[in-house]
Amino acid sequence: MATEAMASGSTNGTSVPKVDNFIHGVFLAPSTQQYLEVTNPANDHTIGLVGVSEIDDVQAAVQAAQDAFPEWSGWTTKARAAVMLKFHALVQEHAEELARLIVAENGKNLTEALADVAKGNETVEYSCSLPQLAQGKTLSVSSGGVSCQDRRVPLGVVASIVPFNFPFMVPMWTIPIALVMGNTMVLKPSEKVPLTMHRVASLLQQAGLPDGVFNMVQGTQAAVQALIAHEHVKAVTFVGSSHVAQLVATSCRGLHKRCTALGGAKNHLVALPDCDVESAARDICVSFAGCAGQRCMAASVLLLVGTAQETLLNMVVQNAASLAPGSEPGQVGPVIDVVSYDKILRYIAQAEQDGAKVLLDGRGWKRKEGCWIGPTVLLHSSPTDTTMTEEVFGPVLSVYVCSSWEEAIAIENANEFGNAASIYTTNGANAEWFLSRFQAGMLGTNIGIPVPREPFSFGGLYGTKSKYGDMDITGDGGMEFFSNRIKITSKWPLKRTADTMLNGVGPSNGTVASGTAKKTVDQANFAGSM
Repeated sequence: MATEAMASGSTNGTSVPKVDNFIHGVFLAPSTQQYLEVTNPANDHTIGLVGVSEIDDVQAAVQAAQDAFPEWSGWTTKARAAVMLKFHALVQEHAEELARLIVAENGKNLTEALADVAKGNETVEYSCSLPQLAQGKTLSVSSGGVSCQDRRVPLGVVASIVPFNFPFMVPMWTIPIALVMGNTMVLKPSEKVPLTMHRVASLLQQAGLPDGVFNMVQGTQAAVQALIAHEHVKAVTFVGSSHVAQLVATSCRGLHKRCTALGGAKNHLVALPDCDVESAARDICVSFAGCAGQRCMAASVLLLVGTAQETLLNMVVQNAASLAPGSEPGQVGPVIDVVSYDKILRYIAQAEQDGAKVLLDGRGWKRKEGCWIGPTVLLHSSPTDTTMTEEVFGPVLSVYVCSSWEEAIAIENANEFGNAASIYTTNGANAEWFLSRFQAGMLGTNIGIPVPREPFSFGGLYGTKSKYGDMDITGDGGMEFFSNRIKITSKWPLKRTADTMLNGVGPSNGTVASGTAKKTVDQANFAGSM
């Protein structure tokens, strides 16, 4: 058992927790003995030290998972789900504690952090239903007693590589479903937000998860590469940038590993003149500015169809302008680090160079400490501007006025991503016209963040920068991804014996022929049994 959640270290004379690896139920320092600072993006204060793992640490974690697999996969699905049910209750009990960790290391406001925990726990809840959902099929295929069936069997050791933007929810896209399906796991959290998952490891153990079933290695690129390359790792999930997602998928393909790698997004919202203006304005503002725009489902582009939409645009700007920086409910938190901050500034400057009009400028939120940038709204004159087509990953909304439905669809279809899109209208037929033409994996009607709920799966379209590899994750897609289907064909020849129904033991002394043919049963034995 892990007797303490974290060891302690120091930086600038101040004691801060050390975030170590979790291997076979024990928190262990990395073999390198090296650590990186974990900072609060709101004030740049160091709040932890995260270990830098390399090949030896990854090998130890994978070996622990490999050793635990035979016993864990031998548990019934119901017994495995029972552990997740206990974990679900523990998450509810510690929801605010987990949310406070998310606020500190990620920068979300408290409401967003609590939602991060709640949404992740929904997937945990879904995993508890897998004993009913993961049943196989059986079919009699001939009169000769031949039947076919399929069964879901676990893959073995699986790896999950998760990003910084949802420290709890995204890991829960994979952990509960993978484990209930009978796999064991090695997780690599983002080195920017390791504190939340460090606490989760203890909660999983407290729920009764056997040692070695869930393991965690901290670190950077070296740990990721070693994890993907390990021969015992049968499948890999990744969520992050498109560039890295493609690299992960390519590596897995070359190693014949199953892989789902979700990349970036450039989500388009289309607003028709008949939309509910007040509702749409509120929704659009929450979509692009919430979580400081650091989510792959955030609105990136607003396409206004028709010229008479000044009211909607003005309301979006007014709603965004009313937001304030901070970590309290209704406020907008910082972006994760100075690298992200500088990138967002470059995109805004590029938009200005391309001729875009800055309707709302969030650059005035800059402070001496922290990575603060406010909601920014840009009105473009060309749909091919850089900021219109590339992922910014910040609270920036690019707006373009389209002359027709067809132009709006052409712009959405032309983007290289295929994650999400949404239509705002009060007419069902109009909505269906767009829904049947959008080229994205997750679509919405009058909703700015069209995240599907279980049993539906999460994922964009293949052939775009939003999705590489195999299948979706969460929901039905997660169940498929984390299991193999084996097909069994059976034939059991019928061998009837006379004493089967008479005394129920052993083979008969004779046989019974069909119809009225002579009976060879020993009559003396029969009489003696009466």
